[in-house]
Amino acid sequence: MSIKSSASPREPVGRVGQRRQVVIPREIFDKLRMREGDFVAFSQKGNGVLVKPKRLVDADDVLTTTEAKKVRHGLRQVKAGRTRAWADVKHELGV
Repeated sequence: MSIKSSASPREPVGRVGQRRQVVIPREIFDKLRMREGDFVAFSQKGNGVLVKPKRLVDADDVLTTTEAKKVRHGLRQVKAGRTRAWADVKHELGV
């Protein structure tokens, strides 16, 4: 049985399964750094469908302004090489 496709030779092609499941071609999956279990968002574009990776975030997982400022400060310290061993910090805290 021969299947004709209007896709160009370089255009990756997937297949719709029994339960409307679509397989994302490996090269696209890898390029988008996706993992099994990730979510995707769908949009209808003309006579096609746009599929985009979607990161879902819990409202409780969002940093407050103060927390975000502390994280940025910490990242600047790490980039500048101003770090200390965890054992030293634990010792100072008495842990």
